[in-house]
Amino acid sequence: MASLRLGVVADTHVPDRCRALHPGLVPALQQAELEQILHAGDISVPRVLRALEAVAPVVSVRGNRDWFPHADLPLHRVLEFAGKRIGFTHGHAGLWPYLGDKINLMLRGPRNFDHYARRAIAALPEDVDVVVFGHNHAPMNRVVDGKLVFNPGSACRNVVKDMGPSFGVLELGAEVRGEIIYL
Repeated sequence: MASLRLGVVADTHVPDRCRALHPGLVPALQQAELEQILHAGDISVPRVLRALEAVAPVVSVRGNRDWFPHADLPLHRVLEFAGKRIGFTHGHAGLWPYLGDKINLMLRGPRNFDHYARRAIAALPEDVDVVVFGHNHAPMNRVVDGKLVFNPGSACRNVVKDMGPSFGVLELGAEVRGEIIYL
């Protein structure tokens, strides 16, 4: 079976946290020879999607920073590629859980990275092969209960010290493999 390659981008945050896309992102995506790009939210402005669409078709979900003009994007999607079902979501789970996380951050500090993975898994149907999420700016490429749980990290700024911006590539074939690529 021939493999299919998908780019995975999240948390670009242009212009609210980064003035522009990282200068290495588009060339790295082009070099990866992708069929499609999944953007897992916090797009912020339409020009980000236009820049990514110059590389490959883009499908996206709404993040907590995507109030306007992306308010019409869904919070979750399930897509099928090469016989594999990929569920993706931003990971903030809507307004009230997001506000709860902000209150928790002020009172107790940041949540464990696994908290966001569990939230993303719970938001999607059980019959997916891959769970893709963003939101916490922390790359993750791990199998949980037989599913690949994949967070490409932030294409703008990751939260882990000394870890630069990143994106991901999913390779779908007989098996599903994920790779985090640092810019």
